[in-house]
Amino acid sequence: MSSRRWVLPALLATAIAASLAPHAAAHDNDRGHGHGHAKTRTVGYYTQWSGYDRNFLVKNLVTNGTAPRLTHLNYAFGFLDESGKCVSSDPWADYQRPFSAEQSVNGKADVEGQPLSGNLNQLKQLKAKYPELRVNISLGGWTGSKYFSNAALTPQSRAAHVASCLDMWLKGNLPGLAPGAAAGIFDGIDLDWEWPSSEAAPGNVVRPEDKQNFTALLVEYRKQLGRLTWRTREAYDLTAFLPADPRQIDRGFEVARVFGLLTFGTVQGYDFHGSWDPQTNQQSSLRTPAGDPAPLPFSSQVTVDHYLKNGAPKHKVVLGVPFYSRGWTGVTNANNGLFQDATGPAPATYEAGYEDYRVLKAQLGNFTVHRDPKAGHAWLFDGTTFWTWDDPTEMKRKGRYVAERRLGGAMIWSLDGDTADGELIKALTSGLS
Repeated sequence: MSSRRWVLPALLATAIAASLAPHAAAHDNDRGHGHGHAKTRTVGYYTQWSGYDRNFLVKNLVTNGTAPRLTHLNYAFGFLDESGKCVSSDPWADYQRPFSAEQSVNGKADVEGQPLSGNLNQLKQLKAKYPELRVNISLGGWTGSKYFSNAALTPQSRAAHVASCLDMWLKGNLPGLAPGAAAGIFDGIDLDWEWPSSEAAPGNVVRPEDKQNFTALLVEYRKQLGRLTWRTREAYDLTAFLPADPRQIDRGFEVARVFGLLTFGTVQGYDFHGSWDPQTNQQSSLRTPAGDPAPLPFSSQVTVDHYLKNGAPKHKVVLGVPFYSRGWTGVTNANNGLFQDATGPAPATYEAGYEDYRVLKAQLGNFTVHRDPKAGHAWLFDGTTFWTWDDPTEMKRKGRYVAERRLGGAMIWSLDGDTADGELIKALTSGLS
């Protein structure tokens, strides 16, 4: 922090110190390969909608062996209203849905009138089973970032936003429930503002001053988290999901200051290309492949190097990896389908051009697997349809890349894409160790 060119008021500096200090002890217990400053983190996103069409419940994190391999679980997503205050985007999934004994982590059925139900109660049970696991609430996402700019706009809006989010998610004061019904479930806040000063989903509020306001928002979070730490004696994480595109990084983030305020930052290591592009390409390559026709090179290394060059410390950079594939169809049958023209997104189960790993694995007999070990990516092709392919071989490769570069860990989007026996999480963590 001493390298910053700005001076914090004494109260704020003390609050930040109080909030940051406990993390050193907390992270000493992170499982994985040691890096000196901190242990390698394994961060996974569990989405509130996983329990619908996919029928992937919090309990499945136990049955497929994921939970004991995670250091952090991010529950996605909480939203913001137009004023910038925190709201639940799906109260039924979050805290109302009852689960049967067969569906519950602890094997007991929810009963009418209990203080808390839904995914949050299941996360509470998961934490009871795995007390070292840290669970954070993730705010925003692609469809939930519309009003982040409003929240960050002024000192007053920032203070109101943070106070509302801490009250709802950390203090556990949820609408319609007894005060504190969900207290103690979340260990921190993960900010998924996509993106400051760059529009992502159509209609998002975007302002040029978002870049400086994002930093100011983090300062406000540290201030209020520090005060909460004084009262509870608990350590709280403050993390953020950050973009892959160097142009969005430069436009929206004061990188060194941001990482100085975060416990760690997860950087986008996927969606480099997808069916929005007219040609097939990799979505999560470690290095830019030879012959890539894209106008700008995208790869994990391009992204990581850009953050490091701009002042992010290695031990706080957590690289994102995908448990899903991006696909095209109507692909020209040449070069094994790579870098070829396509007619559109490949048909898929939940979203055209996007398919969970476990679903594609069941169709593997219809495809040939191709790999580029030098660039660090793989793909499937059947002569017409092309899918990016992050299987256990590529996951282990990504884990080794994180370990060899002494980065802060790996982040998974999203946990519901894995198989019933946890093929991908096992391969990733074997590479990290």
